[in-house]
Amino acid sequence: MNDWHPTTVAAVLPAAEDLTELVLDISGTPLVGQHRMPGQYVRLSLPEVGEGMFAIASAPEPSGTRWEFLLKGGSPLPERLITLEPGARVYSKQPEGKGFPMPLARGRGLLLFAVGSGISPIRSVIESIRREREAYGRVTLYFGARTPRAFAYEDELRHWEQAGIRVVRTVSQPGDSDWQGLTGYVQAHLNEEPVEDTVAFLCGQSNMVKGVIEALCARGLPREAIHLNY
Repeated sequence: MNDWHPTTVAAVLPAAEDLTELVLDISGTPLVGQHRMPGQYVRLSLPEVGEGMFAIASAPEPSGTRWEFLLKGGSPLPERLITLEPGARVYSKQPEGKGFPMPLARGRGLLLFAVGSGISPIRSVIESIRREREAYGRVTLYFGARTPRAFAYEDELRHWEQAGIRVVRTVSQPGDSDWQGLTGYVQAHLNEEPVEDTVAFLCGQSNMVKGVIEALCARGLPREAIHLNY
């Protein structure tokens, strides 16, 4: 496993319904400084379970020693990862993928779309924007979840809004909850969202991505202005 690097579990925390936050300490490894663009992902491994791909939820930092992830259960590796105690060993490879083209968004409007655990790489974008908010124009996040309890990072939404990031949340299956916000899919709520001099970053399941791309193109946003992180 010479291209795998040992990291240490720093924290495992509940994030939302069926979602868990995993924080890895990468200090003292060649991984430090290798996360260069929001939207990148890494391969994590537990030798006794296997390996999988996970998007980094924290913002890139040249000397940062922690990576944050949002895990959804349902398959063997994440199910095992969310049971680990601080100090446990997890192996990681170098970050992969092109990530989101942040330079293209500077000085322009930016639309962000995420559903469920797809908020993970979008959070990396948002945290990067917050560090130099004046470099970006209008920013709106369209954030969808299956139920009201399935929104990760709910305690951070207020900080995002204080940074001038508009947050639009919608629930696809409100059931008998007391949810009084928007319902349905994210692409149904674009309304009069301006798309002039704007780029869009998307992360979610294929049906959501297809629906959002179709809706944005119908509004007049060029397809080449719409970006995925893979």
